[in-house]
Amino acid sequence: MDKQIQQLVEMGATVPQACAALHKYKDVMQAAERIFDGEFAHVHDEGEGVRMQPDTSSILTPSRTPHASTPEDVVQDHDMMDDDIEDDVEDYVDYESDFEIQPTAREVDPYAGKLGIFFSKDRREEVIEVEEEAEFVSLPESKEPIKLMTQGEWMKGCPEGNEQSFLFALYDYLCSGSCPCPQRCGFKVPRKKYDFFSLFPEFPSYIEHLQAIIKQSCPTCKIEFCFACGEMVNSANNHPSASSGNASLFHCSNMQGVILGVGLAMLEATFAEQRQQPIGNGNQGPQRSKSNKKRKLHAHSTPTGDDEESDSYYTPFPMGRKAKGGTGYAGDQREDTSGQLEAQAQQRVKDEKIGFMLSQIRVYLPSLRRHGGALTSDYMVHPTALAHLRRRFNYLCSTLLRNDSLTDMSERSVLYFKLFEWLETISNHEALASMMAMPIMVVSSVKSVAPKKAVHSKAIIRERAIIYEGSAGPRELLEAIVIQARAAIKGLEGMKSSDPEEEMTEEQKRMTAKGKGKAKESSPPPNDENEKLLAFCNRILATASAIDRSLRETKGDAFVDRLHASLPKILTSSTFDHISVRTGETEEERKKGYLDWAMQVRFEYCDLTVASPATDPNPSVPHYKFYFNNEARMIANSDFPKRSLAIAKELAVLTTNLPVSWDSSVFLKVDENRVDIIKALIIGPEGTPFLFDIFLGPTYNHTPPSVKYMTTNGGRYRFNPNLYADGKVCLSLLGTWSGPGWISGRSTLLQVLVSIQSMILCDEPYLNEPGWANAGGTPQSKAYSANVRRMVVKTAMLGNLKTPPEPFSDVIRTHYRLKADVIITQLDRWLALDDGRQTTGDSAQTSGRCDATSSSNGFKKDVEEMQSLLRQLKDGTFQY
Repeated sequence: MDKQIQQLVEMGATVPQACAALHKYKDVMQAAERIFDGEFAHVHDEGEGVRMQPDTSSILTPSRTPHASTPEDVVQDHDMMDDDIEDDVEDYVDYESDFEIQPTAREVDPYAGKLGIFFSKDRREEVIEVEEEAEFVSLPESKEPIKLMTQGEWMKGCPEGNEQSFLFALYDYLCSGSCPCPQRCGFKVPRKKYDFFSLFPEFPSYIEHLQAIIKQSCPTCKIEFCFACGEMVNSANNHPSASSGNASLFHCSNMQGVILGVGLAMLEATFAEQRQQPIGNGNQGPQRSKSNKKRKLHAHSTPTGDDEESDSYYTPFPMGRKAKGGTGYAGDQREDTSGQLEAQAQQRVKDEKIGFMLSQIRVYLPSLRRHGGALTSDYMVHPTALAHLRRRFNYLCSTLLRNDSLTDMSERSVLYFKLFEWLETISNHEALASMMAMPIMVVSSVKSVAPKKAVHSKAIIRERAIIYEGSAGPRELLEAIVIQARAAIKGLEGMKSSDPEEEMTEEQKRMTAKGKGKAKESSPPPNDENEKLLAFCNRILATASAIDRSLRETKGDAFVDRLHASLPKILTSSTFDHISVRTGETEEERKKGYLDWAMQVRFEYCDLTVASPATDPNPSVPHYKFYFNNEARMIANSDFPKRSLAIAKELAVLTTNLPVSWDSSVFLKVDENRVDIIKALIIGPEGTPFLFDIFLGPTYNHTPPSVKYMTTNGGRYRFNPNLYADGKVCLSLLGTWSGPGWISGRSTLLQVLVSIQSMILCDEPYLNEPGWANAGGTPQSKAYSANVRRMVVKTAMLGNLKTPPEPFSDVIRTHYRLKADVIITQLDRWLALDDGRQTTGDSAQTSGRCDATSSSNGFKKDVEEMQSLLRQLKDGTFQY
């Protein structure tokens, strides 16, 4: 009984109502129907947080059982229903509030964000949703049977406030009863489910169907009235939409709600189907059949059994596209890429289809900036429109904006441009604008419940317990792309032409306009890709600026300032206050604080130049504190378009994808004016920082970057068989060792960094020596590691902490301060493991041996000094 009561409470009833209904009807579904009929409206408890509407004449009752319908006699007068809806719209509950809105609250925007939880992503909701047996209908305009949208599909998604009541009300109102003549002459037009909830194969077919039925004529009064709201329609409409026959579809907010709900359901189903369908694999036999079976269920098809996986109904969001396989040196040079062009062509067809649907549906978004002036539905935003936008559009929006490849986005610009138009249109309307800042509720898990039969029919009901969790909102997701776009533009700055633009004559302007801008070549063919990426990046920045500008106009400066404070950021200079980073009291707090800090400082632009020597014959070209200074100065004034494009793509990825963790992280410093000059700090095992200089030369990405290892104690220490004392990095990806090498246009700097991090800076470096891979745990390997530990403490730890290499001084000291306790304990362990031998710079084979506790090899002294400095960092007495 407790479980059934909980289920009814989740549907919107109070505990007393649930108990009374179950006591009388026993069956939970029948009890739910009677509650929705208003039979138990008089049973309530003022102490309950969720209450049914006390007015038995109102159908605006919260419902989480979409299949349950309200009898026709509940709605006798559409005017009364419309009045109720209009009254309740103004009291629409805040989407981030768990509290009922007070009667005095009058918020135009349901996403206003009260109670201090505006940006909270910690919310978690479990919702019981149902999937009913599919219904089909034959319509004259279609040769094939048309599937009808069930109430469960209409109401699917994570509910907020009173959303379910509005969705239930509109669905029931447009599916049953009759639409009377507004003159009350007695003429009525019966409504059927297929009138408004037919899922046509194409959205334009659905619009044509609505245009054919939306205007109803009264044979007695000789007037036309809207079939969706019952109000009289003015035939004399000079709005531009009238010429296309669409004006009647903007007559009322009811039409707005149903068009967006059905249209977005079609869009969501198409998008989900495309994501699950393999690209370029042809006929896959039984495996393909199984995939289709799951996909059909997601796309509102008839369930054929109980063996489908739970994720066939809802597909959790991917957290970005990641490279397949491990973190090896490079891809296989023999990789077959023959199907790549075909796959790209197929992807473009899919993107064009989704983009076209976005364009078609966007016409019906509320917009006060509509060409020709705003229409009725633009001012009267229906609550169901808000619900469907938040539930359905956010699925597509979130999925596309989580793409971590700017290159992939630019190649799919036909789709992303349409997405950006949606974001701008939503942000322009006061009733929708705050959606840009609200967390998106995404599916984290799905659990199926045994199917059951409906109370009054033989239809099979399938229930699922859906758990939704908060995630980043649209504007926050867009900011991650904005960061990549800015980085890419920095990389493309070298391709800009220095030739002054000439003023065009009137004849040239006419020719350009006539040719739609194609009369004049804007750039040579080699720069086409650069221009395409640059245009796409500028479009991203323009979209973000337009959204922020609209939010300032509609929501105010405080709203936008608060939003920006929560967005991810990339520092443009070393201005981060490292001292303010707290270590935390518990291990969990320390790890969280470390990760939060590392995420903010892992990628930084800074000034890497140094003063030019007095003897420099060319002082106009800057010098850099950089191993490859001479090489960088030689190409200071050169322009390599292909190189610029490659660097732009690299920077876009690196800004948001550098690996950071408690155990090992990668930090980059890029010169703010020369993005081909990079310094990397890689935190190896046991929290030890190693410095690398990286130069993206004139033939990059056709050839690999130049990498030099700098933590060598002046060229005396070799910490790894693949890291030489002279700074050479031995890695097949760089062409300095045999094995899979650099692939032009495919390999990346991120691969190089991750390869160094995970393969070279390993726990047992002896095994990296050719022929010694199977010598793990041997005396030779242990001696090698002991020698490396002595070098690490002296140079990588003490040396880097006492005299930190620029520009990583703050990073190194903050790293050690946050991990002081862990490293102090680790040093004690290292001292206990030391074999007492003398430190050698390039070999683990030493002849001398002494007691591990003696100070003859200096290790104990180094350890004690390092521990002392760590304690000073921790208690704040360290002298910077």
